[in-house]
Amino acid sequence: MTASLSLSQARRIALAAQGLAKVRPTGPVTSRAVGRTFARLQLVQIDSVNVVARSHYLPFFSRLGNYDPLILQSMASRKPRQMMEYWAHEASFIRPDHFQDLLIWQKRAWVGAHRLEPSVRQDMEDRILMTLSAGPPMTAAELTAELGHDEDQGRDNWGWNWNIVKRVLEHLFEEGRISAASRTSQFERKYTLTSRVIPLAKPIDDDAEAALDRLMDAAAQAHGIGTVRCFSDYFRTPIKAGAESVERLVRAGRLERVEVRGWARETFRHVDAPLPRKAAGRALLSPFDSLVFERRRLEELFGFHYRIEIYTPAAKRRFGYYVLPFLLREAIVARVDLKADRASRQLLVRSAFAEPTAPADTAVELAKELGLMATWLGLDDVVVWPVGDLAGALAEAVARDGVDPGGSLHQASPLRGEPGNVALVSPVD
Repeated sequence: MTASLSLSQARRIALAAQGLAKVRPTGPVTSRAVGRTFARLQLVQIDSVNVVARSHYLPFFSRLGNYDPLILQSMASRKPRQMMEYWAHEASFIRPDHFQDLLIWQKRAWVGAHRLEPSVRQDMEDRILMTLSAGPPMTAAELTAELGHDEDQGRDNWGWNWNIVKRVLEHLFEEGRISAASRTSQFERKYTLTSRVIPLAKPIDDDAEAALDRLMDAAAQAHGIGTVRCFSDYFRTPIKAGAESVERLVRAGRLERVEVRGWARETFRHVDAPLPRKAAGRALLSPFDSLVFERRRLEELFGFHYRIEIYTPAAKRRFGYYVLPFLLREAIVARVDLKADRASRQLLVRSAFAEPTAPADTAVELAKELGLMATWLGLDDVVVWPVGDLAGALAEAVARDGVDPGGSLHQASPLRGEPGNVALVSPVD
């Protein structure tokens, strides 16, 4: 018999799977806790946008609170690596055990090496591989200099005007022959041979069905509950093949069919997914957080319509440039447009909007979360602009609690300009 679940139960399963159902642990966040969180998520999307913090840092703050991002750098750059870079849900940090499975199913041809003359590409591949095999990891700029490559780059805005070295590097990266050993402070990849990053345990031509089943099983664990589309979107694998994989996983006893009242599509629950009695978490979510990857799922499961507006012209934006959803207990109750102004040491809340069903304590809980985020970012003030229907109540809530560099909230005057203050000001102030 197919189990029947309420929408509330489905939400709690999803939040528990993503590590967002519980109150954050107290005390210092250890590297082991960060590692467990990453193992639960399976992957974290990378993006160069740094309006608040690098996008791959934020999911760990959402789940763990005030932690040291240097832990992630260590996990990605020191052996034995717990995470490595590759294509998954866009450019991502992935668990190394998924790498060779993704090599089979990730097929991208947009980096531009295919537009080069075959002899030119082969010659550059040979030179790059020889240089990397004989020396340390290098950025594209360092390799360009090392190879003595000089190129008159066009300005056609194609491929970010990458030179031949960068195009071939990305082609080799896609093929899995080279990997990122680390990132520079400017967020540039330092490339090296993949064999120096992780041991390659099995041949690349491993059984494709088995590889996809492992990826879909991992995606289902990260979701807890979802559809074929949800699971396929996580690692960006084909939906048709994903549907066949789901059927195999059902037969293997890894997934079970469930009915969710109000969710019309065929739905599956991972057999290891817990159903907590309640969800008690609180989190600001990155626009690239894995809970909000699949927008249709987000709207059907949480009733939250969300679009990132970074690439929308300013005059056409509804909520702001870098808008973070605010999760409270088992609902997404608000959204805020944030910016870490590092020069002034302020966390700017450039707009704040409540959802129609937001509970009465939304502003108070959001104020606490903003204070925690400012502390994590090393900022002194939270400044609320009078934009959005939640801005007034939020300003009143945070004015009562300034930012404590020690990591907690304290009483503070609402006058702007003194350390630890929170104030409602105009955008031109």
